[in-house]
Amino acid sequence: MLSGILVAVAAVLVLGIWMFNRLVADRNQMRAAWSDIDVQLMRRHDLTPQLVTAVKAYAAHERSALETVTELRARTQAAAGLADRARLEDQLGAQIERLLALQESYPDLKASENFMQLQRDLVAIEDHLQYARRYYNGAVRQLNTRIEHFPDLIVARLAGFQRGEFFEASAEQRSAP
Repeated sequence: MLSGILVAVAAVLVLGIWMFNRLVADRNQMRAAWSDIDVQLMRRHDLTPQLVTAVKAYAAHERSALETVTELRARTQAAAGLADRARLEDQLGAQIERLLALQESYPDLKASENFMQLQRDLVAIEDHLQYARRYYNGAVRQLNTRIEHFPDLIVARLAGFQRGEFFEASAEQRSAP
């Protein structure tokens, strides 16, 4: 009788440890996925001043667009929460696209090898960002699902696991152009 109870307690303990370790792995995967997004955002932030400088040389009267990009870059770096940062990063991405579109109005800008290289680099970064966001959201979905399913939810609540926050598109990005 006592050995049966000990076996049952040991089985519950082993199951709890296994679920805890799986939740830790999911949380770490989500954090690593966010880190991948952060790396791409930093690459974009590093190229932004170069883009502003290149456009400034050819399109001096586009001052408001250049100031907006510079201001958004500073605000995204100071953003506290993931939701605020995601919203600001979306706005920054839209403004960078606007700067890249200026090449149609300025043939000299279009002919600049420096500008064209920056454009290629930024397009590549945006592609990587899109992939990293999808991967991150998948990791968040997996963690959140585990946290909400029984019996994992018991271990998650006891251990203080928190739901992950999805990286969502802004309303501006969802609307049709």
